[in-house]
Amino acid sequence: MAKKSVATLQTGSKRLTKAIKMVKSPKTGAYTFVESIMMPEQVNEFLDKK
Repeated sequence: MAKKSVATLQTGSKRLTKAIKMVKSPKTGAYTFVESIMMPEQVNEFLDKK
Protein backbone atom coordinates (compact mmCIF):
# COMPACT_ATOMS: atom_id res chain seq x y z
CA MET A 1 0.00 0.00 0.00
CA ALA A 2 1.62 3.21 -1.14
CA LYS A 3 -0.83 6.04 -0.50
CA LYS A 4 -3.81 6.83 1.71
CA SER A 5 -6.32 9.62 1.25
CA VAL A 6 -9.31 10.58 3.38
CA ALA A 7 -11.95 13.25 2.65
CA THR A 8 -14.89 14.23 4.83
CA LEU A 9 -18.33 14.54 3.22
CA GLN A 10 -21.50 15.89 4.79
CA THR A 11 -24.90 14.94 3.36
CA GLY A 12 -27.85 16.24 5.33
CA SER A 13 -27.57 15.01 8.89
CA LYS A 14 -25.21 12.12 8.08
CA ARG A 15 -21.45 12.55 8.31
CA LEU A 16 -19.61 10.32 5.84
CA THR A 17 -15.99 9.88 4.86
CA LYS A 18 -14.58 8.87 1.49
CA ALA A 19 -11.38 6.84 1.83
CA ILE A 20 -9.10 6.00 -1.08
CA LYS A 21 -6.18 3.59 -0.91
CA MET A 22 -3.69 2.33 -3.46
CA VAL A 23 -3.39 -1.45 -3.61
CA LYS A 24 -0.70 -3.35 -5.51
CA SER A 25 -2.05 -6.27 -7.54
CA PRO A 26 -0.24 -9.51 -6.70
CA LYS A 27 -0.90 -10.83 -10.21
CA THR A 28 0.41 -7.97 -12.39
CA GLY A 29 2.25 -5.72 -9.93
CA ALA A 30 0.20 -2.71 -11.08
CA TYR A 31 -1.41 -0.35 -8.57
CA THR A 32 -5.17 0.15 -8.43
CA PHE A 33 -7.27 2.56 -6.40
CA VAL A 34 -9.94 1.25 -4.05
CA GLU A 35 -12.54 3.82 -2.96
CA SER A 36 -15.22 3.54 -0.32
CA ILE A 37 -17.65 5.90 1.43
CA MET A 38 -18.24 5.01 5.08
CA MET A 39 -18.75 6.28 8.59
CA PRO A 40 -15.64 8.04 10.03
CA GLU A 41 -15.23 5.32 12.70
CA GLN A 42 -14.64 2.66 10.02
CA VAL A 43 -11.83 4.43 8.14
CA ASN A 44 -8.89 2.93 10.07
CA GLU A 45 -10.35 -0.56 9.65
CA PHE A 46 -10.66 -0.04 5.89
CA LEU A 47 -7.11 1.30 5.51
CA ASP A 48 -5.59 -1.50 7.62
CA LYS A 49 -7.28 -4.27 5.57
CA LYS A 50 -5.32 -5.94 2.79
